[in-house]
Amino acid sequence: MEFKHYRFYTADIFTDRVFGGNQLAVLIDAQGLSTEQMQQIAREFNLSETAFVLPAQTPGHDRRLRIFTPRVELPFAGHPTVGTAYVLAATGEISLTGEETTIVLEEEVGAIAVKIRAEGGKPVYSELSAAKMPEFGAAPPSIEALAAVLSLETTDFLADGEVQAVSCGVPFLFVPLRDRSVLQRVQLNREKWQQVLADYWAPHVYVFTDDTELRGSNVRSRMFAPALGVDEDPATGAAATALAGYLGSRRDETNGTLRWVVEQGWEMGRPSLLQVEADKQDGDIVAIRVGGSSVLVSQGAIAVPFS
Repeated sequence: MEFKHYRFYTADIFTDRVFGGNQLAVLIDAQGLSTEQMQQIAREFNLSETAFVLPAQTPGHDRRLRIFTPRVELPFAGHPTVGTAYVLAATGEISLTGEETTIVLEEEVGAIAVKIRAEGGKPVYSELSAAKMPEFGAAPPSIEALAAVLSLETTDFLADGEVQAVSCGVPFLFVPLRDRSVLQRVQLNREKWQQVLADYWAPHVYVFTDDTELRGSNVRSRMFAPALGVDEDPATGAAATALAGYLGSRRDETNGTLRWVVEQGWEMGRPSLLQVEADKQDGDIVAIRVGGSSVLVSQGAIAVPFS
C-alpha cells in the first residue's frame, strides 16, 4: 500500500488567541482525495469541521472548498469559510493586495466572497458575505417539547420570544432563553432530541439570550448539532448568518446596516466572538456578513493510504 502526504494547518477561528474560538483543520491542497477519504480524514481530526481546498472550477474564483464534520459533508459553514481564507492568506497560498483583499470561495451553496483585512502585511480578520438570504422554516415543535429536549422548564424560555427555524444554507432552530444562567443550564437530551427534532426541517438547535458577559456584546449563544456529529460547537458562523435573518427581520428599521456581536463557546472553555451585520433595503434583508479574528495553531502532514 502506498501513502500520499497532504499538508494541513490547524487554526482557532473567531478568536485572537490560541486555544480559544472554534478549531479548524485545513488541507490546503486536497487534489486526489475522494469524498470517502475526505470524510475519513474529518473523522480522524474529529473537529467540528475540516476544510479541503481544491482548485476553483469557475474563472475569476480563487478556490473550491469542501467542508466535512466528523459525520457528514456540509453545503456551507461559516467558521471553515472565514478560517480557510485566513489560513490561505497567513501561509502565503494567496497574495494579499493591501489592507483589504477579497477572495471568492466556491461552496455547494454558491460562490462566497470573503474579505481579508491585513495589518503589516499579515491577515488579522476575515469576513464572509452570505451566498443565500434567510429562508424561514415550518412551525417549530411546542415549547413543552423543546423544554424536554434542552432539560429546561417552560418558564426558562423568553416570555415574549419566538422560536423559529431559519437557514442561510444550513437550517437552525433559534430558541430565545430568559437569561445567561438559563443558557448555562442547557443540557441536550439526546433521546428527546431524536424524538422531537431529528426529522424536523431544522434539527440543529441554537439557544441564545441578550444577557451577555462582555460589554459591547449583544447576544450570548450555544449551538448543538447531533445530526452533524457535533455535540456542541464553540463558534458557528453559519448559525450566526441565519441569526442575522432571525434578528434583522424583527427590527423596525427598513433601511440601513444592523450590527451584532455574538458571544459563543464560553460554556465549553473556548470563548469566541463573531461580528455579524445585515443590510436592509425597503424592509428586506439584502446582505449578511459574518467575520472575526483567527490564529494559526499547528501545521503538519497527514499520510493517506492509496491502494
